[in-house]
Amino acid sequence: MTKILMTSVRDDEQAAIKEFAKENNVEIITTEKLIDDAVDLTRDVDGLVIQQRSKLPTSIYAKLRENGLKQIATRTAGFDMIDLAEAQTNNLTVTNVPAYSPRSVAEHALMQIFRLLRKAYRFDAQVAANDYRWFSDEQAMEIHTATIGIIGVGRIGGTLAKLLKALGATVLGFDTNPREEMKGIVDYVTKEELLQRSDVVSLHVDLNPTSVGLLTAKDFATMKPSAGLVNASRGPVVNTADLVAALKAKQITAAALDTFEGENEVVMTDRRQTGLGDVPLVAELHSMDNVILTPHIAFFTNLAVKNMVDFALEDVLTVLAGKKSPHEVN
Repeated sequence: MTKILMTSVRDDEQAAIKEFAKENNVEIITTEKLIDDAVDLTRDVDGLVIQQRSKLPTSIYAKLRENGLKQIATRTAGFDMIDLAEAQTNNLTVTNVPAYSPRSVAEHALMQIFRLLRKAYRFDAQVAANDYRWFSDEQAMEIHTATIGIIGVGRIGGTLAKLLKALGATVLGFDTNPREEMKGIVDYVTKEELLQRSDVVSLHVDLNPTSVGLLTAKDFATMKPSAGLVNASRGPVVNTADLVAALKAKQITAAALDTFEGENEVVMTDRRQTGLGDVPLVAELHSMDNVILTPHIAFFTNLAVKNMVDFALEDVLTVLAGKKSPHEVN
């Protein structure tokens, strides 16, 4: 019987894992540990599925090869935690799950767009302090009167665009590879025009060398002072120090961040006692009443979790059978 090791497994994934094992007659061993601390468990398995944000230690790849593995499947869309050159050197096929549920992230972004347009962050802070007044500068904007700019009109950005269009919003898009089927839903413009015109800018790009620092001080200075920013892509896409400065200088009004620089140190940790002293930029974002932080949970829905498990495990079986997975990234 084929044996597969899955690392960083959460309780909410277990039902899908057990269902897949039963339907496909495979044995799946699970651990809460990162592969960094569980590499010895790969000695007696045929396949490996991981999920983590931190980079794999360089020594991992040779150990996996020595233990007879042929692949690494990450049950995430992002794969920047894997050194593709090292994987290739050690004959390890790498697969990801590029579209586990575009709607899950798109719906989260839509929720945050609404929260920014409705100034929810202001009311949250006031009510938490037992202040039930409302003020002239808290007047909201109805979605059908708003212009929303989407940077990265791929699977997720395109899904968001359709939701926004159905609600009557004007949708602008910037993408290095505009899709013909999105014409009529998205008005493709330059990045500069999108920033100038949008009431909210929503980021949906992959993390790669060209997207790191995609938004910096110059970009925030281009945006409307009344505009908001949503980032449900990856933290390094935004220069956080520049964002903090722009928010303080009122160059933009607010930000809703599901991903942010420094998240690797804080996501899935309990900071109630220790605080955020070791991650000063995150601490600064946390202290601002015009910033909404969520711990990288835009993906976290019933359908997305099942798809991430199923697609990653299917890729393992495909590679082990000597076939080519459509999700290979190296």
